Amino acid sequence: MSCYYVIGIRMDNRTGNALNFQEVLTKNGCNIKARLGLHEVSDNACANDGLIVLQPCGEKEEIEQLVKELNRLEGITAKLIDLN
Repeated sequence: MSCYYVIGIRMDNRTGNALNFQEVLTKNGCNIKARLGLHEVSDNACANDGLIVLQPCGEKEEIEQLVKELNRLEGITAKLIDLN
């Protein structure tokens, strides 16, 4: 089982897309080692788009399938980075 992958994700409309996104992550939870969410925050505003970084583990085919599932979601763009 390899963990030398990173999935970079851009999410538009965080509030509208979060539920479907979370369902995909929960379904694939045993293959996700770490998750980091980033979005702009200030005293006056909270951005409705953001970046998510995942560290997936597993066989490359499983990870590629996760990326495909994420890219099927509205407002989501996911890219796999293979560091093997």
